[in-house]
Amino acid sequence: MELITPSIGLLFWMLVGFGILFFILAKFAWPIVMKAINSREEKIESQLAEAERVRNDMKNLKSEHQALLVQAKEERDQILADARKIREKLYEETKETANREAQVIISEAKNAIHFEKMKAMTDIKNEIANMSIEIAEKILRNELSEKEKQEELVNNLLKDINLN
Repeated sequence: MELITPSIGLLFWMLVGFGILFFILAKFAWPIVMKAINSREEKIESQLAEAERVRNDMKNLKSEHQALLVQAKEERDQILADARKIREKLYEETKETANREAQVIISEAKNAIHFEKMKAMTDIKNEIANMSIEIAEKILRNELSEKEKQEELVNNLLKDINLN
């Protein structure tokens, strides 16, 4: 039973040893341990504050990213709208230029056709005149091949001429 219930002397010396150990620990080890605990606590708090700051920065970056994305979409839409306007303007200008050129070509073709028609008409008239002259020549040769007919023609022409 002695092992279970210690004697008074043993308790006294255990209490004195514990007091000395407590005094030494309180004097030398406790400040170092408390300093380490405080340092660790401050480090954890600074890391938590840093994590909170980083989280806020991430939120800000996300909102900035969203704003930049919206701005980029607006710029893209504006660029596409401008490109459509330029395309339509170029299409209209090209169409107008093509129409003008077509009108010029048509007008030149009409003028060329008119001149060719006039040239053909002139050629036909000249050809008809030449043929008429040749026919008249042949007729006159047949008609005037005899001397009597020639004299009769001259007399008729002289009668028609008035000598006033």
